Amino acid sequence: MTSPEQETAEKPDVGLLEDLKDAVSVRTVLLVLGVLFVQLAFVASYVGAFHNPTPHDVPIGVVAPQQQAAQLKQQLDAAAGHPLAPEIVTDRATAVQRVKSADLAGVLVVDPTSTTDELIVGSGGGASLATALEELANQVGAQHGRTVKVTDVVPLQSGDARGLSGFYLVVGWLVGGYLVASLLGVAKGARPATPRRAAIRLGATVPYALASGLGGALIVDQWLGALTGHFWALWGLGTLLVLSAATVTMAFQVLFGTIGIGLTVLLFVVIGNPSAGGAYQARLLPSLWRGVGAWIPNGAGTDAVRRIVYFGGEGVASRVWVIVVYIVLGVAVTLGASVLRERRLRRTA
Repeated sequence: MTSPEQETAEKPDVGLLEDLKDAVSVRTVLLVLGVLFVQLAFVASYVGAFHNPTPHDVPIGVVAPQQQAAQLKQQLDAAAGHPLAPEIVTDRATAVQRVKSADLAGVLVVDPTSTTDELIVGSGGGASLATALEELANQVGAQHGRTVKVTDVVPLQSGDARGLSGFYLVVGWLVGGYLVASLLGVAKGARPATPRRAAIRLGATVPYALASGLGGALIVDQWLGALTGHFWALWGLGTLLVLSAATVTMAFQVLFGTIGIGLTVLLFVVIGNPSAGGAYQARLLPSLWRGVGAWIPNGAGTDAVRRIVYFGGEGVASRVWVIVVYIVLGVAVTLGASVLRERRLRRTA
């Protein structure tokens, strides 16, 4: 006859296995695997976007005598990898205006009386893009024994080194939006109990968005002097960006529970940030990031800030509409999914 002590010694793994099952459930394992996926996707997205910035179809004008202009346009258009999308512009004044309105990224003005040509750029639209155009222009000039001088007709503000202030401002607003929505979900349950509570939770994000938009605008304008002279427009844009992140986060939470927070990070951090055109503008990114950037609030917001601050608001409306669509969809999905969930719970009660 064996004693209880002997039986325990003979089966030492049973208790450990039960403890392991209790401590690490299947759901926990799946969540950990989800975190691993998001982490690796983060690395792949950022490195994939930034490891080899290369110009793609950058819109550039050519100002030159008629026959020379056609020849130069053809040469630029035939460059390996198609880095430029050249077009002939009639004169320098028109070229400058088109750069100032963000219609063209740059213009190459050929001087037939000299061996020095002029490259007109607007670094307010992106310092990395302006630098890439300068490098390409120097390469083309070197092939013909010519040099290039650069004229920046939309220079960066003195406090906006490398033109990154707008990007980080947008990232800050979006981070605040999805963090406050996540916090509300953690504090009161990822899925609101009723549509009424979902509406209340959505409403609670409005004063936060207003305060966040105000704070961001005050920091970059009055306090740091990084982006000056457009306080009200930036406040309004910031409010919309915070609401877009908050409402989308709530929509994901209502649909998928806690996992919705991970989906929010996937959208705004893993995909949205590297495709936003911050450190490297969209025309310098690979096709995947170049294609989606303008359709996510990160990219739409970053470009909107640049257009507000440096291009007199040209083309900003379409970027704002992208952000508004996210807000409308976030609200609609949050309320709609809450109503459907309440009906399903009533049927099963």
